[in-house]
Parts: sequence; structure tokens; C-alpha cells
Amino acid sequence: MNIAVYCGASLGSDQAYQDAARKVGKWIAEKNNTLVYGGGKAGLMGVVADEVLANNGEVIGIIPDFLVERELSHPNLTTLEVVDSMSVRKNRMIALGDCYIALPGGPGTLEEIAEVISWARVGQNQNPCILFNQNGYYDSLARFYDEMVEHGFLSEQDRELILFSDSVEEIELFISSYTPPEIRKYTISPSS
Repeated sequence: MNIAVYCGASLGSDQAYQDAARKVGKWIAEKNNTLVYGGGKAGLMGVVADEVLANNGEVIGIIPDFLVERELSHPNLTTLEVVDSMSVRKNRMIALGDCYIALPGGPGTLEEIAEVISWARVGQNQNPCILFNQNGYYDSLARFYDEMVEHGFLSEQDRELILFSDSVEEIELFISSYTPPEIRKYTISPSS
């Protein structure tokens, strides 16, 4: 399967984040899956791609032309697609992905994983969404999703379909048993 990975173009402040990227990259290659990612060589993006390649796996990178011009594209990928915008890159990664995993990262990583989670609720994404929660990096986000349930903005069933884990074994089980959420139905408030 194609596993789309979102992650930082920075390494982060803890070696554990690089270790997590290597762990995910090795797992992708060993399971004969293909990495689909943002095409860069910087930060965790480069780490995960290098690990897949080092373990004889395949890597598809999708990168906007303005980042190629800054010499940030990875030179050794199986396939590198150059697109004309970040929006096209995101849509292409979603289209190619059979599963979406967010390693630690910044606002761009958060935006990308939030988009596929949101699309699942409205029937535009049938694939698992996972946040690789190394060292509790995503704990506060997990609590926020729980608060969405408490405040009536996310169903408990949909919340259960968002995995926060740092275990590739748990992630594998989640993927193999995943059932997409029911398409969200809307309640119209009564007119006054």
C-alpha cells in the first residue's frame, strides 16, 4: 500500500523524533509498502525517505517547483513529481495515499493531517488517519479531539477512528481493521 507521511522539514529538538522517522521508514520498507511524502531532503522528511531507501523500499515524492528551486528536493527517490503549488501537492498525496501518518512536525504537518481527518468525516477520504505520538508529542491534540467530542463538535465514533500511537504494531492492527466513518449527517437548527 502507499503510506502518505506528513512530517517536519526540521529535525525537532529531540533525537527521539528522528528515531521515530527511522522506525516508520524501516517499517514501511519491511512491509513492502511505498512511502508517499513531500519530496524534501530536509528535516524529518529526509530522515524517513532515507530510511525507506536504505531498506530497499520505494519512495514517491511530491514537491512544488518553488521548493525544487531552493534545492530542497531529495535527489535519490524512486519517483519525484514536481507540481506547481502546495495545494496540488497535498491533493496528489491524498490521491496516492492508502493511509496517512503524521510524524512530529509544525503547522504544515498539522494542517495536512487535519485535512485528511476532516475529509474522512464528509466522505471524501476512506483511509486511516494516524498521528505518530512519539514522546507524547500529540497528547495535547488528542485531548483537544476529546474536547470536541465533549462539546458536541465530533462524534465519539469518529474520534475512535483517529489513532494516536507510537507503536507500529498498533498502527498495523488499526490499518488492517479500519472501517471508514459514516458520512456525516447535518442537523439544521430550528428556525425561530
